[in-house]
Amino acid sequence: MPSSGVSFPRGGAVARRLRSWRLVPLLWALGTAPAWALNLTQAVQEAMASDPVFAAARARYQADLEQLPQARANLLPWVSALATGSYADTRTRFTNEMPRRQVHADNYGYQLTLSQPLFDWASWQHYEAAKLGVTIAELHLQQAFQDLLLRVAQAYFDVLMSEDTLVASEAERTSIAEQLKSAERNFELGTATITDTYEAQARYDLVEAELLQAQNTLEVRRNELAKLIGRPPDTLAALPAGAAIPAPQPARLDAWVERAETANLTVVQSQLATAISERGIEIARSGHYPQLSLVANFGQSNNRYTPEGTQAANFGSGRARATSGSIGLQLNIPIYQGGLVSSRVRQAVAEQDAARQDYETARREAIQATRTAFLNVNSGLAQVRALEAGVGSSRKALEANQTGYEVGVRINLDVLAAQQQLFATQRDLAQARYGTLMSGLRLKGATGQLTEDDLHAINQLLRAR
Repeated sequence: MPSSGVSFPRGGAVARRLRSWRLVPLLWALGTAPAWALNLTQAVQEAMASDPVFAAARARYQADLEQLPQARANLLPWVSALATGSYADTRTRFTNEMPRRQVHADNYGYQLTLSQPLFDWASWQHYEAAKLGVTIAELHLQQAFQDLLLRVAQAYFDVLMSEDTLVASEAERTSIAEQLKSAERNFELGTATITDTYEAQARYDLVEAELLQAQNTLEVRRNELAKLIGRPPDTLAALPAGAAIPAPQPARLDAWVERAETANLTVVQSQLATAISERGIEIARSGHYPQLSLVANFGQSNNRYTPEGTQAANFGSGRARATSGSIGLQLNIPIYQGGLVSSRVRQAVAEQDAARQDYETARREAIQATRTAFLNVNSGLAQVRALEAGVGSSRKALEANQTGYEVGVRINLDVLAAQQQLFATQRDLAQARYGTLMSGLRLKGATGQLTEDDLHAINQLLRAR
């Protein structure tokens, strides 16, 4: 198995992050966030405090940490205490020539036992596997945090894109309404046919329907963001026109792929799972190994009996106390268990092979996700530049067609087509900008590098509307 080359976080660092996340609700209660707007960084902070998916991941992390002290317990001394007590009432009836006899007897005692493993290969391997399991738990928590960042960013950008689409649709409706009035006026003056009015009215009705759909989509996406942050979102800080979208650094695809092969969180988890499966083979083989333990015992028992009835004096009464202690070595040597150990070894070997195949699958998927995200970022940047130029060209084309319609060299349908092209290009531009930002975040996530700082850098581009 190739070495990961990644330094894993320790439990203390993760615990500190958990404490900082718990402070988020308090900071918001103190009013540190402005009430007039919600930016991307603030949305992430609120989601950390309220998202149930991430809260469940934190709880699972805390639960998974307990596997280490549980495994360590099998290597430490075990002390047990046993207390006993009993009471007996014995009645004996003899022949007619002899009287009956009744005896009361009680006894009680205790015993302390200490056992310390000296050689238990299975317990040692369980302990080593538990240490790897804790590291996997930390990676699971990191992955859940990266997933939270991506979900918040996607929901936030979806709202912004829906708002931009709504604004473009409203502007298109206003522009078409003006064109409709112009067509009606020209028809009344006799300079245009009724066809121009019908065409403008049909286009206006279509845009009105698109506007209703855009309003509904915006409300649905605001609800998606509210589900993450735990409340209806305020007005969002938006990405201004012309904001420079960062390109991936480094600009070489092979550098990102190399990073993904060694630092992708799923890949690293698969590597550790393979290492745990190797420990599983050792645990299975330990069924053939002897176990040596130090065992110490200390105990005391007390007995008392009292005869009663006729001729009780002939039998007497008495007490007895016994104290015992021992210390020694206990050696357990397994000889034959019906083929159980051999079967477990074969099972563990098969599970190791499955873990290796899972690692290879994770590595290939990480490479594919990295390639896809890298290409999407660069393609998106080129698309944004082309659509920005397209918006400018479409706006000029609309102005030229409107002027041509006024002087009679263009028809109404030409103006309507130019309007549709302009606003469609504006909507495509908004989608390309937010899609490119998300591809950049997914590229960081595929290589295990996505942090709050990446979203904070994007947040610096946002401005209040």
